Amino acid sequence: MKKLLIIGFVWPEPKSSAAGTRMMQLIMLYLEMDYEITFVSTAQNISFSANLNIYKIKTVQIVLNDSSFDDFCYELQPDIVLFDRFLTEEQFGWRVASVCANAIRILDTEDLHSLRLARQKAVKENREFTKNDLLISEIAKREIASIYRCDLSLMVSEYEIALLQEIFSVPKFLIYYLPITVQSIIENTIEFNDRENFVFIGNFLHEPNYDAVKFLSDNIWNGIHELLPNAKMNIYGAYPMQKLTELNNPKKHFYIRGRAENASEIIKKSRVILAPIRFGAGIKGKLLEGMECGTPSITSTVGAESMHGSLPWNGFICDDDDDFIKKSALLYQDESTWRFAKKNGYDLIKNRYLKALFETSFKQKIKDLEHNYAQFRLKNFTGILLMHHTANSTKYMSKWIEEKNKKPL
Repeated sequence: MKKLLIIGFVWPEPKSSAAGTRMMQLIMLYLEMDYEITFVSTAQNISFSANLNIYKIKTVQIVLNDSSFDDFCYELQPDIVLFDRFLTEEQFGWRVASVCANAIRILDTEDLHSLRLARQKAVKENREFTKNDLLISEIAKREIASIYRCDLSLMVSEYEIALLQEIFSVPKFLIYYLPITVQSIIENTIEFNDRENFVFIGNFLHEPNYDAVKFLSDNIWNGIHELLPNAKMNIYGAYPMQKLTELNNPKKHFYIRGRAENASEIIKKSRVILAPIRFGAGIKGKLLEGMECGTPSITSTVGAESMHGSLPWNGFICDDDDDFIKKSALLYQDESTWRFAKKNGYDLIKNRYLKALFETSFKQKIKDLEHNYAQFRLKNFTGILLMHHTANSTKYMSKWIEEKNKKPL
């Protein structure tokens, strides 16, 4: 049986984040291909993590900067190693290459971290983001190097693929488009008059989510509250920090609710999702889940980026505060507008997110890599170069830390 080793940045939490959902979808695809899967991470396995053992997946907690991983990886001899975000490739990629040189190395980017962080910096500096911000980004240099060092990088955003090719000249054969997917369309029968209130759901360890709620509180909600004084704004999400809970304002019907036990049920009963996302990258899981639940949304250009292609959004895309407020009231009050937006969401899933659209080609791509990885690597001389030089510097730093940790205090 073929072996897959997944090195997780964290243990997957599909009920807490889109990243957790994404990881579980990748796991299921590999199980369908009859891989024996081992999932490892340096993070603590917490109560909200998925129970991987029920899928007969072996789980191991590993240690940073420790050669015990080399022995573990050598003994396992995986056919494929999947790195969860570029940080795990930086930490363990050179170790995998040194003890399992023939293992195919695949990076799941989740989103381009460098793009998200560069946009965040621009927002904090109160200026427009430009593509030059990426060229001077230290994180971008590290992330692109990681992409080059791997045999394949999985991308959830077509916009980010275009950026990689346009700005960094990453060859097309090194990147593969595989978005978060939806198993099937089951239309939500809860209609307009049986729904109420606005909703936002997001993991608050993810900085764009807190920023969106803070912006909603400071710049958007007062205007909506004046137009719709009986409507509530319900904020749900995992890991709400104190600065978030301080935004709770019952007088204005602005409620910080905390973790949602069943996010889908909450979204299905809400009338509209509000997500004024100012910076971020990748696919926004909360907006895709809204489409699944038949719940229209209003978001920003960044929020909707690469999610709808040439198809109409399931609601409105607004970057102007006044426009956002007016469109929120319209979508909340006008049933015909709401119904049309709901239909657009199902059309988006049907044409862009159904699992059936991607699973066959992805599985074939993996088979091609299995049979021709040596030829693929020969085409990627830049990756070979970076693995030789960058990985060596990481290697010696890691070994220095390991030796330092062995010395008694």
